[in-house]
Amino acid sequence: MLPPIPNLGDYGISPEYGFLPSQLPLERLPDPYYNKWESIVSNLQGLILSKRLRGVIDRLPILSTAGLEHDSEWRRAYSLLAFMAHGYIWGGDSPSERLPPAISIPLLHISEYLEVLPVATYAAVCLWNFKPLFVDEHVDNLENLATLTTFTGSIDESWFYLVSVAIEARGAPILPLMLTAIEAARNNESAIVVACLRRFAERLDDLGTLLQRMHESCDPHVFYHRIRPFLAGSKNMAEAGLPNGLIYEDGSGKEEFKQYSGGSNAQSSIIQFFDIVLGIQHRPTGEKKDAASESELEGIAPPPKHNFLLEMRKYMPGPHRRFLEDVTAVSNIRDYVEAHQKNVELTSAYDACLAMLRAFRDKHINIVSRYIVIKTRESRSTSRSKSPEATRGKINIATASRQDKNDTTKKNLKGTGGTALLPFLKQARDETHEPTLNQWAKRVASREFNTRGKGDFFLGKLNEHQDGEVDLGGLAGTWTIDDNAGGICHY
Repeated sequence: MLPPIPNLGDYGISPEYGFLPSQLPLERLPDPYYNKWESIVSNLQGLILSKRLRGVIDRLPILSTAGLEHDSEWRRAYSLLAFMAHGYIWGGDSPSERLPPAISIPLLHISEYLEVLPVATYAAVCLWNFKPLFVDEHVDNLENLATLTTFTGSIDESWFYLVSVAIEARGAPILPLMLTAIEAARNNESAIVVACLRRFAERLDDLGTLLQRMHESCDPHVFYHRIRPFLAGSKNMAEAGLPNGLIYEDGSGKEEFKQYSGGSNAQSSIIQFFDIVLGIQHRPTGEKKDAASESELEGIAPPPKHNFLLEMRKYMPGPHRRFLEDVTAVSNIRDYVEAHQKNVELTSAYDACLAMLRAFRDKHINIVSRYIVIKTRESRSTSRSKSPEATRGKINIATASRQDKNDTTKKNLKGTGGTALLPFLKQARDETHEPTLNQWAKRVASREFNTRGKGDFFLGKLNEHQDGEVDLGGLAGTWTIDDNAGGICHY
């Protein structure tokens, strides 16, 4: 007997808001008992700027969580404590490897209740950290969103979070849509499956347009140097000053280091939902596709392997994580399409979804290149030009998240989630088109565009060929997406 198709309401997920809470996040905890938390967070930017946050938190009493009643209150408390924790850890001249009991004890208790990890997760800074400007307008409109809490108080930081919030809201209708498609595939109703896939592809294109709006109000320099450091976790952060991780002083007397990844878009449940319903399988970063096993499993989606994306599910709220697991158990779209390859409308609609999702990931790689890879190169050049005296003092957390001091290539860059940045993103993108059925579409999706010069230097012009034809470089110079450049623009 087939397992039942998941019901969104059983996981606290709504057809209208998706993984965002159906009740808007609280702007303040209603019980005055928690005013001390609210007061610190309302003055967070000033306390970080004046370097007085740690002193204030060190004097903070340990507050009980007994006064938290509804889930919205638990979520608000979690977000408050996560911002205070990361401000405490990263808000000084050097990071703190200890989190005091006034933060650790309630944060650990609240995290256990919400089934999340005690760090500033994607849920803490995005899902549960927004409000609409006009309550009668939908929250999938970026012009109707504001953040509740930020580390810096900057427009750039708010915009960075809110683009993700808008994507979550705009993508919410895809959840019931694709659950309908799964049921239709069970009943062999191909026309319904085709209609659902086409609407899915159109919505994915819409999400890509939203993602590209990141450039409008989030400056790469501000993000890299001011925002990104506060989102870092305690895992793989030896270069930043946390070689062992973080000690949560929980009052037990035990001093045990914990290592957690920081907030990452890989912790977004909706992006992983897209992969699951389309039957896209991700391998551990660096692992190649096994052609032999693929031929043996032709027509069957391969079993999932442990990888970074599966690891990131631990950072999702418990009900969201269980929803993804239950959807995985019933996902049948890829198998259904592969069993009906003669249905051109069906295969075309499925391949269109893969193409749109790959395009979405391409846009994400472009953003990562502009906001992290290029800024890392600039920072490295700047640091080389400084005198030794100028480089002493405060640890540059923004540029410290690399694996090896002696290897500063972009392949060693780490995301806030703690993974190798571009290799992971590019592999995830390439794996997206692997299930493509149409061979022409697969070849197109697999192309690597590289228009760097092939001509001899002595021909005298930019990439001039012997027949007189000249390659055009454009305003951004020649561009490439191969593994040797790491960004969309390269000079």
